[in-house]
Amino acid sequence: MSRNTVIRLYVDTPLAVGGEISFNEEQSRYLSAVMRLAPGDAVLLFDGINGEFSAEIVSLGKKAASAAVVARTRPFAPAADVWLLFAPVKKDRTDFIIEKATELGAGKIIPVITRHTITDKVRIERLRAQAAEAAEQSRRVEVPEIGAPVRLEKLLADWDPARRLFFMDESGRGRPAAEAFGEYQGPAALLVGPEGGFDVEEVESAMAEGIHPITLGRRILRTETAGMTMLSILMFQLEQ
Repeated sequence: MSRNTVIRLYVDTPLAVGGEISFNEEQSRYLSAVMRLAPGDAVLLFDGINGEFSAEIVSLGKKAASAAVVARTRPFAPAADVWLLFAPVKKDRTDFIIEKATELGAGKIIPVITRHTITDKVRIERLRAQAAEAAEQSRRVEVPEIGAPVRLEKLLADWDPARRLFFMDESGRGRPAAEAFGEYQGPAALLVGPEGGFDVEEVESAMAEGIHPITLGRRILRTETAGMTMLSILMFQLEQ
């Protein structure tokens, strides 16, 4: 990171011009020991509620630090009403999904447990921390919500039909993603299955619930690749 780059951090305390914010121990250590800032240095802060603010370091130590909020630099803007639902994979690849889905603008990310999901151990706090860090780097003014893990059967049973749910159908029966997304502008969710794909009965249940199957072409993609490809196509079309 360039010395001229202003550090940007997410804080879970509401921000307001004229206020003072205390950093947690991890952030304090980062600012002091890693970035070697000093009192008087500038930082950018956002709280996911009120926008982005410039602030000035007031006190700085390895375990505690504080900053005075000087001015609002960007207003709050809500995330796109797009959810990514994914079957958890190995830890590093799950981290990748959270990071890239945040960078691409997903408003909510939910781990979904399917019959072929390789792990049902999901550390929500870790995923939230990953999302916050990715939001810092990608200059989002909000952090995507990380939903609690849910089994696919319950997800489908409780689904609100007002939000169109697209799922990656490896059988090739679905419509091309760009075509399906191009005709829809409402609240949406994208469901991508596990490494072994959806179980046949899961696909049939999804179809019976009126879920919309889509395809990304001839190739079989990894969970993280398929999810990011679907999200990229949809976000590109929504932001035109």
